[in-house]
Amino acid sequence: MMKTVSTQTLEQWLNSTLCTAAFNDYCPNGLQVQGKPTISHIISGVTASQALIDVAAQRRADALLVHHGWFWKGEDPRVLGIRKQRLAAVLAHDINLLAFHLPLDAHPVLGNNAQLARVLGLLAEPATTSNGLLWFGSMPGAHTLAQIASRVEQRLHRPPLVIGADALEVKRIAWCTGAAQNMLDQAISGGAQVFITGEVSEPTVHLAREAGVGFISAGHHATERYGVQALGQAIAQEFGIQVDFVDLDNPV
Repeated sequence: MMKTVSTQTLEQWLNSTLCTAAFNDYCPNGLQVQGKPTISHIISGVTASQALIDVAAQRRADALLVHHGWFWKGEDPRVLGIRKQRLAAVLAHDINLLAFHLPLDAHPVLGNNAQLARVLGLLAEPATTSNGLLWFGSMPGAHTLAQIASRVEQRLHRPPLVIGADALEVKRIAWCTGAAQNMLDQAISGGAQVFITGEVSEPTVHLAREAGVGFISAGHHATERYGVQALGQAIAQEFGIQVDFVDLDNPV
């Protein structure tokens, strides 16, 4: 017989595991759209796009588990256009939408930063920030910016944008997945010679060059594929239900 878990029990476990109450986030974490009262099959992905909703509907999933959900601060709150289409599709198929943003970035084991470290072979230092969003460490076997960039490309399967001299010697690396280019100042203050994140802004290039540090923009989607996978595996192990990760490629 297929195992199930109540939506309420799963949400409570997720909120407890990810310590969601500790974060002042840009969106609601947890259950964003209520669907079926019990869950036996979850589709997980990075973003709750229409394409991912369609996959969940086609596979008759009971829930979507994502890093990027809906209802962001500053957005137009009206249910119009694409928002209406997405919401209508989720409601039509009675699909629960579970989304975890900063709590999933920061978790010391399941989080995006922790999982990116695993994928890239980064050796993390003990946490140096209270919120766990900026990590520091080293990359054993890679001692220059060029070597680090090469490993990033090899492990993430896409060429990153790299700012800095290939021969730059690196002893300390900082990283934060996603759109964390505004943390470059903190990375420099923390003594990092290279900062790895997902996105880049125009001022970031000047700051990196003038500070003499390396900056690697490895892709928002590419750096944030791994936390939601680890979280899905933890759910499957804890409750014995089916969780399938769907990687819908995004060049950004």
